[in-house]
Amino acid sequence: MNGGKKLNFASPGDQGHLLSNAQKLAWLRLIRSENVGPITFRNLINRYGSASDAIEAIPELSARGGIRRAIRVCPEDQAEAELDAAAQLGLHVVALGEPNYPMLLQHIDGAPPLLFVRGNSDILARPSIAIVGSRNCSAAGALLAGELATGLGEAGLVIVSGLARGIDAAAHKTTLASGTIAVLAGGADTVYPEEHIELATKIAETGALVSEMPVGYLPRGQDFPRRNRIISGISIGTVVVEAAVRSGSLITARLAGEQGRDIFAVPGSPRDPRTEGTNRLLKQGAQLVTSYTDILESVASQLEEPTKILGTSLDSNQLESNSETWKDIDDDDRSIIIRALSPAPVTIDEIVRHTDKPAGTVISVLMELELAGRVARHPGQRVSLL
Repeated sequence: MNGGKKLNFASPGDQGHLLSNAQKLAWLRLIRSENVGPITFRNLINRYGSASDAIEAIPELSARGGIRRAIRVCPEDQAEAELDAAAQLGLHVVALGEPNYPMLLQHIDGAPPLLFVRGNSDILARPSIAIVGSRNCSAAGALLAGELATGLGEAGLVIVSGLARGIDAAAHKTTLASGTIAVLAGGADTVYPEEHIELATKIAETGALVSEMPVGYLPRGQDFPRRNRIISGISIGTVVVEAAVRSGSLITARLAGEQGRDIFAVPGSPRDPRTEGTNRLLKQGAQLVTSYTDILESVASQLEEPTKILGTSLDSNQLESNSETWKDIDDDDRSIIIRALSPAPVTIDEIVRHTDKPAGTVISVLMELELAGRVARHPGQRVSLL
């Protein structure tokens, strides 16, 4: 569609080193332990310098947070079984900061510590664009999604989507040859919907299926928004083709905005409820798209100078060795911070300003509370009391 001409992508440079098998096992144990989410995982690594040391500290930290029972730490044999199952299925396990971990994804709020990849993990290092939209899309919407994906793929970009019916499937099907990534809400071996099992197999031949969830995990409703942050996080920008007002695609677009990525939207008829969401995005400042060239023109400068959006690369072994200095927290400071929390989500910066406590102290208390199951994390570095 673009005459075979491809964009010239500047290389972001070398990125990280591989974790040892023992380190990767400890990372898996840590992220699979009770109440340890991606943000708390990163805080624990920063504090203790290694996943192994962090695992040893979990019982004491959770007790400080107020839990009245022994917190469940993932047993070593359970983590070993999960890694063995992944290996038997031919899945690659890529850690945050390793060479094949998506460069952009590592910088989002709550980046997955480990990704399970079925297919070609090298494709994760290439620049990508997300295309998402309605499951119940129109024929015209599916056609346009395919045309956009094809043009972007021919220009050298990888297309990222969620393997759902409708727009997602159209974007994947038209870029099997150029490369596409499907991010799954379930395990990397669990395809939903089942009618896309054949499509998933084809994607894995040249592209990749990606998941942060355990092998064999069946997705639940609440897992799809969590999946969406990876779709937008991998990508330079997110294109929404058709979306109703309550579409999950709008969640992906919102997350892209919070991650500092470009948001593109295809305009539609004001009489079609399937385009009401995309039209609203345009009113809110999304970039209008009628052709793949609109997207290429917008992202070309970023691709030529990756540091504009990539920032500094992480290194998995540096994460494992560079522990930060954390001060002991007295009970008075802990009580002040807890009193500042409520069921209404607030940012960590707002808590720091309200309590006049150092950011490190606030982060440490929040880590204890999350391990105790007393706070919930929300996008935009917001937290709320449970």
